[in-house]
Order: sequence, then structure tokens, then C-alpha cells
Amino acid sequence: MKVEKLAPRTIAYFSMEVALESPLPTYSGGLGVLAGDTLRSAADLGLSMVGVTLLYRKGYFSQQLDEEGRQHEEPAAWPIDQFLHLTDGTCQVEVEGRQVTVRAWQYLITGVSGTVVPVLLLDTDLPCNDPYDRTLTNYLYGGDQRYRLCQEVILGVGGVRILRVMGYTRVFRFHMNEGHAALLALELLAEALKQTPQQAEDAIDQVKRLCVFTTHTPLPAGHDQFPLDLAQRILDADHWKALQTLTQPLSCCNGSLNMTCVGLHLSNYVNGVTKRHGEVSRTMFPNLPIDSITNGVHSATWTAPAFRALYDRYTPDWREDSFCLRYALGIPLDAIRQAHDEAKQLLIREVNRTANAAFDQHTFTIGFARRATSYKRPDLLFFDPERLRRISVQRGPLQVIFSGKAHPKDEEGKALIQKIFHWAKELAPEVKIAYLPNYDMELGLLLTSGADLWLNTPQPPYEASGTSGMKAAHNGVPSLSVLDGWWLEVLVEGVTGWAIGSRDNGTVVERRDDKDAEELYCKLEDTILPLYYLDPTRWAEVMRFTIALNASFFNTDRMIHEYATHAYRDR
Repeated sequence: MKVEKLAPRTIAYFSMEVALESPLPTYSGGLGVLAGDTLRSAADLGLSMVGVTLLYRKGYFSQQLDEEGRQHEEPAAWPIDQFLHLTDGTCQVEVEGRQVTVRAWQYLITGVSGTVVPVLLLDTDLPCNDPYDRTLTNYLYGGDQRYRLCQEVILGVGGVRILRVMGYTRVFRFHMNEGHAALLALELLAEALKQTPQQAEDAIDQVKRLCVFTTHTPLPAGHDQFPLDLAQRILDADHWKALQTLTQPLSCCNGSLNMTCVGLHLSNYVNGVTKRHGEVSRTMFPNLPIDSITNGVHSATWTAPAFRALYDRYTPDWREDSFCLRYALGIPLDAIRQAHDEAKQLLIREVNRTANAAFDQHTFTIGFARRATSYKRPDLLFFDPERLRRISVQRGPLQVIFSGKAHPKDEEGKALIQKIFHWAKELAPEVKIAYLPNYDMELGLLLTSGADLWLNTPQPPYEASGTSGMKAAHNGVPSLSVLDGWWLEVLVEGVTGWAIGSRDNGTVVERRDDKDAEELYCKLEDTILPLYYLDPTRWAEVMRFTIALNASFFNTDRMIHEYATHAYRDR
């Protein structure tokens, strides 16, 4: 398919994972959902953009939980041709000295503006390829370091080449959503060095003018690094030569190939995903100009049907302009309560169907759903289980819904799920607890719209952003959260939610688990539960402020406008 007439100047958005629809297992969590929301808002706003990712025939994984909470993983195969169209675009990429043929499937996102944003999903499962190479687009975040680096060659190098083949010859920005896509910059540099082999600095400057890099993690372990001998074996001669022109990516991590450093040093614009994350990133990578653009969520995607109908009635332009949600201040409180009751009913029905948990529609319900890993601290709520039991008995009954997958190699994350299953048995019947398997887009919408309170307890400063609370805000659900990530920018205590922890001149004060647990219990016991059960009108006012102040700003429409202003403009 030739696109030159349709999109003479285009932004290419590369991401290792993209959440297109709930049934398509081409994402694992927040990074992929953000990528999908970015592409959806680009289509809504009429931006000329094309997405590039990998196909993942067997997905991330399907999560099975036994009675003790032990996680078992199964391949998540899916009927590709029911969702995607096979294009005639193919290219060749060299991996470990072998020629690998890459083809592209296509998914189309149509925005409210009528603009269509294509997403290209790269596939190596062709008979002409080596048996190993045919598996490179099977699993998301699977395999060993060799498998991962080979995948990143397909994404970065293959992605650039497939765009050229399919007619995207005037891409004026290549946006790398995390370091997994950084080899696209190396491919651009290899192209530039062939044109000006004696002028490496000019070639680097030429590439930098084309590239935008977004970093998403303040955890050092979250940045892809590969041994240099592995990189030399996998990359072809041109890309290895291009890499030699860059000293920093080879030296900033003890001689390993750091994909984040490649992206940082070959991009003219670099950003973290909240103000706080930008600060943390500048300490991790000093002397580099790292800006920040705070994440958002796609408003229409993450608003429950009952709230969509409510906004259509009272703020009818909200789908075209998410900032119109500020006019939610004019929505009657009874209408907000009714919409929430409908969303909650759907959630409770799903919990009882899936977990046979006997949850009650009228009981205060806490939601907690995200990747199961230690720094997210999903077990903080159970630091003092008897205190939690007393709160439920004395202040009003509460029930808690958890969801989230642990990476197959994260044994500590898997153990956390088992701990939650343990406390579910220990605290029953005073506190009802359910853990729902296979957290995906569909379940995420049910949870973030149907809970009464969204709980977020990461260990500061490791929460780069935290978009699940933004989804909850679009449905009037306030958050109780540690002051980290986006929550530092938005919280008005007691108006749009509540904080765990405190501020000190705009920075997060490091706190121990026992201190955070004590404050969590105090907020539930002294403020939140009494407000919910004894003053429903005031609770509904908190819901309304949550929509008007939080949802109206923390959306990908606003985020895309910021990228267009700061990252995509000509320099």
C-alpha cells in the first residue's frame, strides 16, 4: 500500500507493545496501553502518524491462577486474520549473519476526526526464514537476551525498512516509546553514514533531528542492556560500525549495550512521563537535556458506557475535546451517582461470576490492578491485617479487588499474588478479597469504573507515571495514592482524592512500609469510609471534582498537543 499522497509528512511511532483491542494480546500492561491511547488520540486529532510494533502470534501470556494463587502461564494464541490485514510490504533484515524476511500486517485506527492511523505489526513467521527466526515475533517479553535483542533488531531496523517499502518516505519524526525501539536510530545512522562516511558528527546530527525518545522507567534494571559480544554477533556490520561512532552507549553501563543510552544520544528531544519522572531521569542520566510530558489516557476508551452517556448529555463535545470534561462541574450529583451505580453493578457481577466471591453492590469497594511486582507493593494493605479487619467491622464493610500479571520470570511478583490469596482466606468474611486473572483492557475498564476507590501504593520514586488512576478519574473514581508519579501533579487533598505520604518542597519524602501502611489505615478509618457511608452527597462531590479537575487534563489529547508543541515541531 502506497501512502505518499495521503501522508507526505508523517510521524512514525515505534513501541515494543501496543494495546489495540482487548482480545489482541499485543500488550502486557501500561506501556502498551499508553502506546495504543497515543495512536487513538493522534487519529482523533487528525495527526499524520503510523504505528510500528511486532505481531506476537502467541501474545504475552494467558494467566491461570490455582486455589493457592500460584500463577501458571499459557500461550495466548489469537486469530490474527480476523483482526488484521496482511499487506504486501516485506523487507530483509540481517540477524546473526542470516537474512530474515519481515512482512507487515496492518490494523487501522479511525479517529473521531475521520483520520485513519495505520499500525504495522511486523511478522517473521515465513517459510523462507530459519526456524529460530520464525519464532522472533511469537512472544512479547519472552525468551533470553539473545531472543530479545533479535526482536529489537526486527522492530527497529525492520520497522524503518518496512516503512520505506510501504511508501512512508517522508517521515519527519521517529518516536521511540522506550529503549526497545532504539535500534531504529542506529538504522538511520547507518543510512546517514553511507551518504557521508567521513562526517560521523554530521550524520549523528542528521539522525538526532529526526528522533524523539520517551523513557518510562526510573528503575535502572528496567533499561535493556546487552553484552557487547552478543550485540556484535547479532548486529550486521553496518549497524556495528554505526554503534562504534557512539561512545556513550558503550560506556555508560560498564561496557554493555544500553538501549536507553542509544535512544538518548541519538534524539533531539527526550522526555520522561511526569514532572517527577523527568527529575529522576536527569539524575540517572546527568548532563542530558531530559524534558517531561505527563502521560494521559484516551478518554473515550477508558470511560464506562454509563459515563459516556452522561458526558454525551451534559458535555457533548468531550470526545473531540477532552478538556470539555472540566464542565462536569455542572453535572447533577444524582446523575453521577446513578452512572457509578451502573458501572459498579457490572464490576460486581463480573467479580462474582469469575471468583464466586459473593461481593455486595452496596459495600465500599477498593480497586488495585497493575503488574504484580515488588515495588508496586500490592501487599501494603495487609501490613497489619487485624487493623484492616477492625476498620471493616467498625467503620463500615469493605471489599477489595486485585488483578495483574507477574512476569513469568518474576518469582517475587508471583509470591505477592499468593500472599494476597492467603490474606483473602484469613480476612474473610469481615473483609472480602478477590483476585481476578488475566488483567486486560476490558477488565481494566470494569475495575477502574466500578470501584469506589482506586488504591496505588508504589515505593517512591519508582512510579514513573501511573495511568490507572487517570482511567479511574474518567469515571469519577477518586484515588488514595502514594505521592509519586502523576499524583504529585494533581492531588487536591480531600477534593480529588487522598495522599499516602507527604511533600517536601515538591519532592517525595522517603518513607518506610510501616509508616505508609499506618497512613493508609488512618485515611481509610478516619476520612474515607466515614465520608462514603455517612455523607454520600459530599462523596459524590469528590467524584465530580475528580472528573472535572483530573480527567479533563490527564488524557492523551492534551498529551499529544504537548508532543506536537515540544517534540514534533521543526527545530
